[in-house]
Amino acid sequence: MPRDFDFRWLLPTTALVAAPAMATTYFTVEQAQQAMLPGQALTPVQVVLTPAQAQASEQASGVRVREKALKVWRAANGGWFYVDQVLGKHEFITYALTLDAQGAVSGLEILDYRETYGGAVRNPKWRAQFTGKRNGAPLKLDADIANLSGATLSSAHITDGVRRLLATHALVVAPAH
Repeated sequence: MPRDFDFRWLLPTTALVAAPAMATTYFTVEQAQQAMLPGQALTPVQVVLTPAQAQASEQASGVRVREKALKVWRAANGGWFYVDQVLGKHEFITYALTLDAQGAVSGLEILDYRETYGGAVRNPKWRAQFTGKRNGAPLKLDADIANLSGATLSSAHITDGVRRLLATHALVVAPAH
């Protein structure tokens, strides 16, 4: 190769290939509320877990409680709307979970996905596996919830998050309201 070969023309291509994926917002909280609980008036409910409540939720779910302040709304029909975050592989995944008045999952939606891989957790069939699940129901990846190839950590952590929210709802939120 001649000494005066100019490698600068390669830089834009290299920069494009190496660029990390950007976070994707699929729904704002308000959009998710309208899509998941259409026509329902929602009232914010302030829930901050005490250390004892957090410990009880952890014991019941087998999942660590990272955030003691929950984002919860009560629907006019008695249902519930939660916004939560779990760690994917490296970044947080923000999701919404709706429960019916009896505490069973009625919907799961991904609001923000920040990982480069694993976005298959947005697949409606995968998310539908959670519908009808209640606190104490089996919620284990590869047993009750299908694992998604290429999204193993996202699948596992969302499953754990749902199990934690179901336990917290049954032990703390529902009894208080």
